[in-house]
Amino acid sequence: MPKHQETRRLPYTPTQMFDLVSDVAAYPQFLPWISAIRVRSDSETEMVADMIVGFKGVKESFTSRVHKHRPDHVRVDYLDGPLKHLHNEWQFRDDGQGGVLVDFEVEFEFKNRLFEMLAGQFFDKALRKMIGAFEARAADLYPSDSGSSSSSAHSAA
Repeated sequence: MPKHQETRRLPYTPTQMFDLVSDVAAYPQFLPWISAIRVRSDSETEMVADMIVGFKGVKESFTSRVHKHRPDHVRVDYLDGPLKHLHNEWQFRDDGQGGVLVDFEVEFEFKNRLFEMLAGQFFDKALRKMIGAFEARAADLYPSDSGSSSSSAHSAA
């Protein structure tokens, strides 16, 4: 089962990063492969949303529950779709220097073994592209003089 854990230091506040990550309805505007989102329900602490993902002519839809704990934690749990399992966690911690440490973790497993094998081949590249899209979105939403970031990553396929 593909799994990835990473920590990045970014020049934003925990609240800014929480707002960006928890705004699931905006994902099609900046995330690659996300073609549409339908929010079924949304509150301060929980959202249920359908996401349509497309890649090279293949489109799939899945439903997730997003648990929101302002301003420091977002957890995504899979409800329905082509996956057997999906778990995604974001934690936002003040770095003590005016920025934020973002802890990111994702793991998933497809029901279809062929999709699982294909996903494993492209997982790292796709994940880097997705994380880059979140960072670019943050830079667009929250302009900052210090645009530097650093990261440490651990990935297992």
